[in-house]
Formats: sequence, structure tokens, C-alpha cells
Amino acid sequence: MARGARSSPRWAALAAAAAMAVVVAGCGTPTPAPAAAPPDELRLAIGGESEEGYDPTLGWGRYGSPLFQSTLLTRDADLNVVPDLATNYSVSEDGLVWTVDIRTDARFTDGTPVTARDVAYTFSTAARSGGLTDVTALQEAVAVDDDTVELRLTAPQSTFVNRLVSLGIVPEHAHGPDYARNPIGSGPFRFVQWDPGQQLIVERNDDYYGQLPAFRRVVFLFTDEDATVAAATAGQVDVAAVPSSLATATIPGMRLEAVTSVDNRGISFPTVPDTGRTDADGRPIGNDVTSDLAIRQAVNWAVDRQALVDGVLAGYGSPATGPVDGLPWYEPASAIPGNDPARAASILDAAGWVDSDGDGVRERNGVRAAFTLLYRAEDSLRQGLALAVADMVRPVGIDITVSGVSWDAITNRLHADAVVFGWGSHDPTEMYNLYSSRQAGIEFWNPGYYSNPTVDAHLDAAMAATDPEVANRHWRAAQADENGVGFGPAGDAAWAWLVNLQHTYYVDECLDIGRPQIEPHGHGWPITAGITGWRWTC
Repeated sequence: MARGARSSPRWAALAAAAAMAVVVAGCGTPTPAPAAAPPDELRLAIGGESEEGYDPTLGWGRYGSPLFQSTLLTRDADLNVVPDLATNYSVSEDGLVWTVDIRTDARFTDGTPVTARDVAYTFSTAARSGGLTDVTALQEAVAVDDDTVELRLTAPQSTFVNRLVSLGIVPEHAHGPDYARNPIGSGPFRFVQWDPGQQLIVERNDDYYGQLPAFRRVVFLFTDEDATVAAATAGQVDVAAVPSSLATATIPGMRLEAVTSVDNRGISFPTVPDTGRTDADGRPIGNDVTSDLAIRQAVNWAVDRQALVDGVLAGYGSPATGPVDGLPWYEPASAIPGNDPARAASILDAAGWVDSDGDGVRERNGVRAAFTLLYRAEDSLRQGLALAVADMVRPVGIDITVSGVSWDAITNRLHADAVVFGWGSHDPTEMYNLYSSRQAGIEFWNPGYYSNPTVDAHLDAAMAATDPEVANRHWRAAQADENGVGFGPAGDAAWAWLVNLQHTYYVDECLDIGRPQIEPHGHGWPITAGITGWRWTC
């Protein structure tokens, strides 16, 4: 079906104009005018609004595709690290100095050249800001000359290359208090307008040093799930991101693209008992039920992850066994098959959890095997997972009360209640942050206060390694070592990982988006990583 067959108001107008525009030749024979060209505006309803604004030094772009800004390195469709603003980089033998050469033809959208001073300033500012792009390993960034910068670390960090991939470069001369709402960069698009909660408008940066986008203007519409589907159905958007539960409809003029991702959903468990302890902000820490290993292992064994994929994700995903399934640092031995209620029941029996009063819920020492599972109220996918898990564990004698609440409420309870979270990154630093005892209770990292000295030792060794293969061996051992010790479901079961998502998009059938990357967790706009190569085909 040609794009003109859709009910898009923009295309309907173009088609009508093309049909009516005729040139009458001398003999009186009407000659059709040339076909209307595709519009040079792209309209996307793919979420990703950053409430904090678009400043990379505060975390914008950490999941890829900062759009306004260039990064030193980037990832291709196969996730290989390739140059972007950098032309070359090297690492000293001791892993402490990263030397980066940058291209000399890049300019910010205000016309000023991008220099090594801007790179040094960006990294130094990000390190001081304590933002979500973790550059705390940086001791100093020094511009050696106009196109060479040295990034000097306090200690070797095997994952530091990911900072070169994720941190967008900002202009030192124009990085002020209002930058997050009026960003200037050297990326393929320049910022035009942001109406919070409604839309963001960008235009092509015609001075971009790389492949120029085919579209002069891109409009990001910030709509909820139902409104996104409605906009796609009405022909008002060209790409619409929808949860898999809403990806079952046929929308004329659009095709469904299911993109593989490392975006996962899992349940964090408080792993320490409730002793009345609180964090620095007065938030309670600990849970007398989920702190018991048998409870956590039983939940992991009772859950039928394939049923979650088939039912909640409508088939658009795969069962998850950990936070890094399929990545080079994943340890398959850490996985368990799950969907074994009998195994779950035997684990609980052996740990002394029994249903002594016949109400269907086990008890031990007067404590019921019952806990609360929180999820973000407006997220229908997390709601579906939470409800399904509660149903799956009930037959083995565990009672889960599911509660949809605000992020503020989750923030106040994430150390004391189980929570359905979403994670997934191309960077193993995320795994470190979720399981290292050093990160316990920091922001959303390690919310359950998990701690295991053996796991910590492997995580620290992986982070400090200068050889990627050595790092990967330790990353894998942290999940499950040769003795079976690890944070995975076969070991400490600090989380119950449930599913890996496929990101589902309705895409205009005339829009070629190429071969998408394996996408990370959905903050920002991961689908736009290859936007400079997108083209109309009809």
C-alpha cells in the first residue's frame, strides 16, 4: 500500500495537490504534474522526554543517541565501538591515561569549532556533577592541543570506553545554567523548541560533519500509550513506540517493527532484614520475608518466564535469567530453568516455611510468607508482570500484594519492598551498580542492599582489569563462579529477572529505518541511533 493510502493529513494534502495539478498542453491533453515529494518533516511518538532537560553532563544520552551532541565514539548496528567525534584513541599500558584525537571539521550549531578544550571541559564537568553518566573515575581531563585530549583516571577502569560512547560533548563557552533547556551541540540535529510534556522540535544541522539526515525537521510528540496508538491510527506520526500489549492491532499504512533489546524487567528484593534501620533520608531498609534466601529462590523457581513472554509481552520478548543475558559478560551457568513449583515448594519446606493454619500462605516463626510488590502505576507492562508473578507464586504458599504507585512512593519504599524495575545497558557498569555493596542505596542502585564479599571481589576485579577478556571472566564469575557462588538465581537470587523485551514500533510503511541496533533500556530515543540513515522509499 502506498503511503498516500493512509489517512495522514499531511500526505492526504500532498496527494490531493498532486492529483489536481495538471498542465494543459497545446492540444488540450492534460498532463499530470510530477508526483509529490515526501515531506521533509518526521513526526515521532517514541517517548523519551527527559524531565531534567538535555544536558549530557547530567546524564542525558547515557542510553545512547543524544541527537544534539556528538560523542567521541559510537556503536554501529552490530554494537562495535567506532569513531564519531574522535578519529583515534589509545590507552596507556597501566590503563590510567586515555588519549583521544578529535576531528578538526566539527562545529557546534552556533558556528564555533569543537576543540579538545570542549572535550576536557565536558568530562571534567560531568565528573564534578555526579550525574547519571558516571565519570567518577576521572582524575583530570587535559587538552594537550586543539585536537588532542588526555583523560587521566584515578584507577584503571575497564568500562571507561563506554563513557566515550555515551557522554555528549558540550561547548565550554555556552554551557550555562539554562543549557539543559536550550542545548547546543555538534550532532546531526540542532535544538529548536521544547514544550515540556507536549513536544520537542529539532532541525537538521546542515554543518554536521557526518551523514546528513534526510529530514529537515523532526518533531517528538510526548504522548501516553493510548494517545500514541491513536496518533498512529490517525496518520499523525511516522514512528510510534508502543508496549507489546498494544502491538497487536493492524494499522493501515504502518508496519510493526520488533527490535531486539537488552531492555529487561525484574524484581528487586530487599536482601536484609528489617531492624528499624533507615537511610540518610529516613527511608526504611529491610524486609523480614524477602531477606530470606529461600523466599527469593522459591520465587525464581516458581515463575514461568515463557508464560510471561507469551501472555504479558504478546510474544515480543524472551525469558530473562539475569541482567545481561546474551552479552559477552553473561554467565549461562547462573541461570535456572524456572517454572518448577515443586522445586520452589521443596526449597520453602527445607527452610521451615510451612502453612500451619491452612490459609494457603506459609509462615515461619510467626512471620507470614507475604510481601508487597510495587510497580509504576502508569506502566501497563509492569502491572501485567507484577500481577502474573503474584498468581504464579501463590500456589507455592507465597502471598504477594501488588501495588501500582508513583515514582515518589517507590523511591520512599524501594529498600523495604520488592519493586518491578527496568534496566538493560550495553555497559557492564550497570551490573556493577546493581550488585556491588559499595553502591547499596545510592540513587536506584542496589536498592535491596545486597552484599556478598565474593561477588564484590569479582566485580571490583572486573572493573579494574585492563584486559577485556580478564574483565569478562570476572563479570561472569560474579554471576556464578566455579563453586556456584554468585548473585544469580542459582546463587543468592538477589533479584528475580523476568523478561527481556523486544521494543515494538509502528513505522510508516514508506519509511526505511535500516537495521536497528540491539537497543538498551528505553530512556531517551534508542531507535534514533541510526536516524541519519533513515529514508523515505515511496
